[in-house]
Amino acid sequence: MQHNVLILDFGSQYTQLIARRVRELNIFCEIFPFDKIPDDLSSYKAVILGGSPFSVRAEDALHPDLTQIRGKLPLLAVCYGAQYLAHFSGGEVAASNTREYGRANLTYIKDNETFFEGVNTNSQVWMSHSDSIKELPTSGVRIASTQDVQNAAYRIEGETTYAIQFHPEVYHSTDGKQMLENFLVKIAEVPQNFTPNAFVEEIVAEMQEKIKGDKVVLGLSGGVDSTVAAVLLNKAIGKNLYCIFVNNGLLRKNEFASVLEQYKGMGLNVKGVDASDRFLSELAGVSDPETKRKIIGRVFIEVFDDESHLIEDVKFLAQGTIYPDVIESVSVKGPSATIKSHHNVGGLPDYMKLQIVEPLRMLFKDEVRRVGASLGINPELLGRHPFPGPGLSIRILGDITPEKVQILQDVDAVFINGLKEYGLYDKVWQAGAILLPVNSVGVMGDERTYEKVVALRAVESTDGMTADWVHLPYDFLMKISNEIINKVKGVNRVVYDISSKPPATIEWE
Repeated sequence: MQHNVLILDFGSQYTQLIARRVRELNIFCEIFPFDKIPDDLSSYKAVILGGSPFSVRAEDALHPDLTQIRGKLPLLAVCYGAQYLAHFSGGEVAASNTREYGRANLTYIKDNETFFEGVNTNSQVWMSHSDSIKELPTSGVRIASTQDVQNAAYRIEGETTYAIQFHPEVYHSTDGKQMLENFLVKIAEVPQNFTPNAFVEEIVAEMQEKIKGDKVVLGLSGGVDSTVAAVLLNKAIGKNLYCIFVNNGLLRKNEFASVLEQYKGMGLNVKGVDASDRFLSELAGVSDPETKRKIIGRVFIEVFDDESHLIEDVKFLAQGTIYPDVIESVSVKGPSATIKSHHNVGGLPDYMKLQIVEPLRMLFKDEVRRVGASLGINPELLGRHPFPGPGLSIRILGDITPEKVQILQDVDAVFINGLKEYGLYDKVWQAGAILLPVNSVGVMGDERTYEKVVALRAVESTDGMTADWVHLPYDFLMKISNEIINKVKGVNRVVYDISSKPPATIEWE
C-alpha cells in the first residue's frame, strides 16, 4: 500500500482506535511495535506515536528509535509520545498531583494553527495520564491548554512535529477526528485514496503477481471474512482457486449443509469435508481454552493437508485473517500481552509445503464488509454476525462432548432465530450463547432438576476491538429464555451477559 501512515504501538489500549480513525479518513495505516520499526520508511508519509501505560520517567521507559523519523517525516505524538518527546528533548515531565483521566475542555488554542483548524475553544478532549509536561522540549511552542494541563498540545519549530497530551481517537474527544484530518491531510498532505475499490484493484494485482498460475486452496467458513477472501481470489485467479468447507463438529445448527447451499451460484469451486468426528475426538477431555484453540488449529491444518494432496500441484493456502487477528496475536514488548492466539495467524508446520496468502490481512471487519459490497456480494451474507474460528469450542466452558455441542447448538439456534424474527439481528454486531460449566437447581413440573446454565451474549461494535452489550428488550429476553428452557433438554436456567469490551472480551474464552 502506498501513502501509508505508520503508527507505533507502546501498549496503549487505544492504539487500535487510532488506526480506525485514520482509516475512516480513507488513509491507509499500519501498526508496528515501537521496537520493530520497518527498515524502509520510504512509503510512509507520516508517523503517529501512540500512548502507553508506562511512564517516561520510569527506568524501564520504552525508547523508540526515531532517528529516521524526527525532522524527516511529519510526526504526531499522542500522550506517552508527547511526554517522550518532551522528557528526552530538553523538556521536563513530572508526576501530576492527581491522575488526569477523563473529560477536559480546551481553554486556549493558539491563533492560526492548522492543527486546530475548525476546532473551537471549549472543545472536549479525553485525558488519560498520570504525568504532565511541565517544560516543553527545545524549540517547543505551546498551541493548546486545558484548565488543568497547560501544555496540552505543542509543536516543535523547524520540524513538522506535533504533540498532544490527550487522545484524539476516542469518542469523547469531540473534534479528535478533525484534528487527525488536519494533521494528516492539511499538514502531512497524505492522499485520501484508501477506498474499497482501490483496495480490490491493488490486492487483485498483488495476488496475481504472487500466485501467478499456481493453485490455491482456501478454507471457507460461511462467514464474511472467508467469503470476501474467496471472491477476491476468484476475481484474481479464477479456476485456480479451490475452496474447502470443513465441518469441525463445532458449527452452528445445520450450518454445514446451509453454508454449502449458500455458495451455490456464486461461481466458487467448493468442496464440503465432514471432519467432525476427528475434531471432537481430539478435543475429548480438554478444558483449557488455549489448548482447545491449538488443537483445532492443528487438526484444521491436518485436514487441509490431506485435502490439498488430492489437488494436483496446489502451492498456496489462503486464509481470511483480518487485522484484529494480527494485532491481538502480536505482543508488544513490555506493557501489553497476547489476549488469545488465533489459529489462522502465523506460519504452517514444516511438513505442510503450502505458502500462506492472506488478502484481508490489513483490513478491519467493517472494511471487509465494505470491500465485499464493492464486489457485489449478497448484503444478507455480508451482514452475517462474526463467528469464531474455533467455533462453539470456546463457547463451551470446560471439556467438550457431543452432548454439550448438541445442547449449545439448539440454544444458539433459538437465540439467533429469535433475533431475526424480532428484527433485532441487524441491530446486533455479534450474538451467541455460552454453555457454562455449572449446574443449577430448578423445578420442571413437579420434579426437581439439576441441569445446565447458558449465558446469552449480544454486543454492538464496529470492528470487535471494543464492544458494548446490547440492551435487548425484556419481553424478547423473556420469550427466548422460556423457549430455550422448554425446548432444549438439559438446560434449566438462562442468564444475559451485560459486560463490555474492555474490560471483558466478546467471547468467554
